[in-house]
Amino acid sequence: MQYNFKKRNEGFTIIEVMIVLAIAGLIMLIVFLAVPALQRTSRNTQAKNAAAAVLATVNEFQNNNDGINPTTITVTDGVISVTKTGLQTATGKTQGGFTATSGTATPTLVGTFNYGIGYKCAGNTATAVSARSVAIMFLVETNGTPISQCIEG
Repeated sequence: MQYNFKKRNEGFTIIEVMIVLAIAGLIMLIVFLAVPALQRTSRNTQAKNAAAAVLATVNEFQNNNDGINPTTITVTDGVISVTKTGLQTATGKTQGGFTATSGTATPTLVGTFNYGIGYKCAGNTATAVSARSVAIMFLVETNGTPISQCIEG
C-alpha cells in the first residue's frame, strides 16, 4: 500500500509577514516624519503671505494719500487697517491669527508682526530711513529656534 501525502503550500510564511510589516512600518515612519515639516512650511507660507498683505495695504494707503506714511497698522481677525488721523484709511484682508505691533524689534511670538514706518530691511533687521518705506519683522518656524525675517514695501 502506497500513501501519497501532498504538502499544502497555502498562506504566508512568518518571514513574508515580517517583511510586509517592516515595509509598512518604514512607510509609516516616513509619513510621520514628513507631516510636521509640511505643516511648518504651510504656517511659514501663511506668515509670509500675511506680511505681504499688510505691505500691500500700506502701499494702497500711501497711493491714496499722496505718499504720506500711515501712523497705525492693525491686524485683527484677518482684517488689516492702515490709518492716519484725517486721511483715508486703507483696509485689506489676510488669514486670521496674526497681529501687528508697532516697533522694529524681532517679534517674540510666531504669528505676530512688528512694523516700522520709515524703516527699511537690512538683512533680517530694520533700520530707520527717511523714505516712505515700511519694514515688517516676523518669525518663521524651523526645527529649532524660530528665525527672524524682514520684508519691506
